[in-house]
Parts: sequence; C-alpha cells; structure tokens
Amino acid sequence: MTTAATKLTGKRKAAIFLVSMGQEIAADIFKHLRDEEIEQLTLEIARIDKVEPEERDKVLVEFQEMMLAQEFISQGGIEYARDILEKALGAERAIDIINRLTTSLQVRPFDFIRNADPGQLLNFIQGEHPQTIALILSYLQPQVSSQILTHLPEEIQANVAKRIAEMDRTSPDIIRDIERVLERKLSSLVNEEYTSAGGIDAIVEVLNLVDRATEKSIIEALEEEDPELAEEIKKRMFVFEDITLLSDRDIQQVLREVEQKELALALKSVDDAVKDKIFSNMSKRAAAMLQEDMEYMGPVRLRDVEDAQQRIVNIIRKLEEAGDIVIARGGEEQLVV
Repeated sequence: MTTAATKLTGKRKAAIFLVSMGQEIAADIFKHLRDEEIEQLTLEIARIDKVEPEERDKVLVEFQEMMLAQEFISQGGIEYARDILEKALGAERAIDIINRLTTSLQVRPFDFIRNADPGQLLNFIQGEHPQTIALILSYLQPQVSSQILTHLPEEIQANVAKRIAEMDRTSPDIIRDIERVLERKLSSLVNEEYTSAGGIDAIVEVLNLVDRATEKSIIEALEEEDPELAEEIKKRMFVFEDITLLSDRDIQQVLREVEQKELALALKSVDDAVKDKIFSNMSKRAAAMLQEDMEYMGPVRLRDVEDAQQRIVNIIRKLEEAGDIVIARGGEEQLVV
C-alpha cells in the first residue's frame, strides 16, 4: 500500500479519513451521503488492513487545508482564499488546493453575490431583461430569489417565473458576460463550466417561499400564458385551498398544530368545500366554536387572511417534510388557486 497521500485516490483518502475519525463520526457523515457513496466508501474501508501513521497524517493535513480554503472562499471568494493560502503555503500549493477544491465543490456562478442584500440586488437587476433576471435568480438561494421575485414589477413576475421553469443549460460565456456586469457593481468574477440550473423544481421552491398574493398572481398569469406549465407547477405545490386533498387523518394532524384564531382568520375567504372539509374533521362543539369565532371576527383585511393561510401552509409543508402527513400531488382532483 502506498504511503504517499498525494498518490491516493479520492475514495481511498475519504476511507482513511473516516477510519481515522472513528465509528461515531463516520456514522454521522454517512447520514449525509447518497446510498451509492456509502456503498463505495464501505467497500473501500473494508479493503483497508492498516493505516500507516504517515499516510493518516498526510490525509488529515490535506483535509485541514481544504477546510481552511473553503472557509476563506466563504469569507471573501476564490481570489481572497488564494491570496491567503499563497502567503501561508506558497503559490504552487495554494493553486493546487484551490483547483482541487473548486473542482470538487463545483462553485456555482454568481456565488460572489450570495451575501448581497436582496433589496440592493433587486435595484441592480430589475431593469434587466426577464431572461437575465431568471438566470440570476436560478443560482441564488431560494429564500433570496423569493424576496426578489415578490418585489419585481407585477407585469414581469410571471414572465420571470416561466423562464426559470423552462431553463435548462446555459452557456458559460453568457453566464460570464452577466457576471461581469454585476462584478462592476458588487464583487469579483467567478468562472464556471456548463451548469444546469432552473427548471420546474427551482421555481416551485421559490414560489413556496413568496407571499400568498405573489404566488396567486404568478400562477394565475401562467395559467393564461402557458396552462400546461402552470398545471405542472401546481402539481408540485401546495396552497391553502389544497387542504381538501389531505386525508381526514392528516387534516386532524394539521388542526392539532394550528391555533383556532389563526384557522378562523384563514377560513374567512375560502369556498364552502374547504370549510366543510375542516368542519367535518372537528367535533361538533369545536366546529361551532370556530364558526362563532369567524362570525364575531367581523371584516378583516384580505392581506391578513392570506398571511394566516400562508402560515398554515408552512405548517403543512413542515409536517410533510417530517413524514407526519402525505400531500397527494398530481392526482385527479382539481386544485383551487
């Protein structure tokens, strides 16, 4: 077995690292890996008879250097990390670490604006072509993209959403051109090879985070412009009216997590089918009390109702993510939006 860590394969280094860390830490790391990765590493670990101290030390030093480089990249970008590593390890070693790290991490385009204030970023991009805005939003965190999408002019929101959903692969030349424009305003350029971004899953993730009014506006506009795309997006989303798609057991689970005043407010603007579904999963006394609360509440602002609905939807989505309930998607039922 070779004793030079630099000659080891990536899998071999990973196996040595896991063995060196011990069973508990290795088990925790396995929880974050795909099944195929776990299988490959398990086989590699099984092939290890003994880890020589020199070999182990070299692997651990390399791991430490990679983690430091990743931290420097997070703090100030690739150029910042390279400058610091060059001062600490020399130019050749720094370039080697950065090259291996960026290859393994596949640093995404527009990574340099990850910490930019959404409001500031909105000012920079809202005058751009919808396709350019869609490309940028595809590479940002969904929470940031949702904030920007919410505050874009209403007449282009659906257009941008549609372009994100239909986006597939983008030439690195186009990405670099757009990055250079933002670079002059915000930060340094990040190069990237062909990268997949956007798609229906991307826009669904963003729409799940925008406010209820924005979500409805975009879906309705997409239904007019591209009904098939709108239907595909709706199949992957859950809005408040879709509570009728839940089983009685799941609705009862949701009701245990929702305050009655919040539920009364959320039901103020829905049709009878939604109300009946809720009331049928409550005791007669609880249903009567809920109806009484709704009546005594009087007129309320539509925005308050929509906010209450969105908070309940967030509870439903969390319950689904935890595996406590199941949301039927893509069924024959007609979604109410």
